[in-house]
Amino acid sequence: METKVITIDHKNIDETVLQEAGRIIKEGGLVAFPTETVYGLGGDALNKESSRKIYEAKGRPSDNPLIVHISNMEDLNSIVEEVPEDVYRLAEAFWPGPLTIIMKKSTLVPKETTGGLDTVAVRMPSHPVALKFIEYAGGYVAAPSANVSGRPSPTRAKYVIEDMSGRIDMILDGDGIDIGLESTIVDMTGEIPMILRPGYITLDMLQKVLGEVSTDKTILDINCKDAPKAPGMRYRHYAPKGQLTIVEGDVAKTIDKINELTMQAHIKGKKVGIIGTEETRKQYVGDSVKSVGKRSDEESIARTLYAILREFDDEGVTVIYSESFSECSMGQAIMNRLLKAAGHQIIYV
Repeated sequence: METKVITIDHKNIDETVLQEAGRIIKEGGLVAFPTETVYGLGGDALNKESSRKIYEAKGRPSDNPLIVHISNMEDLNSIVEEVPEDVYRLAEAFWPGPLTIIMKKSTLVPKETTGGLDTVAVRMPSHPVALKFIEYAGGYVAAPSANVSGRPSPTRAKYVIEDMSGRIDMILDGDGIDIGLESTIVDMTGEIPMILRPGYITLDMLQKVLGEVSTDKTILDINCKDAPKAPGMRYRHYAPKGQLTIVEGDVAKTIDKINELTMQAHIKGKKVGIIGTEETRKQYVGDSVKSVGKRSDEESIARTLYAILREFDDEGVTVIYSESFSECSMGQAIMNRLLKAAGHQIIYV
């Protein structure tokens, strides 16, 4: 399959391009497109064959549900059994935006899209290209991240092209990826709303709207033996080609330990990448030392993380050591992604 790559400016949208992309979706094809979180791999959410194509293109387990993206609140009524009042409150506060809400699905949504579940995950992205594209595509676009399953999610079109060229019909090469981590997922089907995946919309933000909100304890507790509530969180995600290890503890001890591990890796002929911050990067001795930004700027860290993991792959790095980050606020999402990428391999100092 030849994959068409078209550059699109979110500040000056060429709607003829999006009309073509929408036609591809309506005809059962696949299109990668930018959102404010990461690039999505879109297909017709109401077409079970399109959903099967998404799983095939990604190499994704078919029990890992796809998120249905919409562009109008009115469209929600057709794909869920009932819209709870609390969902309207969440939508008013956070849609369009990086929040995915799980509800009971209607019969309109095939189980191929929902991973066999009776629930559906729905999001309304805020990226202008994404919103207009969804509209032209018929209003319901199933879209996981546009990467080969298990790899870091793409925040740059070059990595979408690397993973998806020859597998899908079109890639919209856009800009405006501001967040850099996937959306927060909150399950609204139980008595108490529960965060199944942390993201930009934090627990505190949700509690201000809903009151009591719980968090799936498997998100960060590496010793928890419970199965994650979200099927997709069972699988290793976001992983670079090099083996990633997180080092957690006092900053000075962390730096010393990472440098010690780096020297040991060098003796074995390994090429080492290090993830530090603006405050620490000059104190490391790795082959490739990268800063995710200032430790106090969680949004910068989130925006940069996946791109850095991909850059290490480009450089042929075989071993990666990373500092850990605060689990407060958006730091919870950052640590969740790091832990998954590292296969929960962490050293405490």
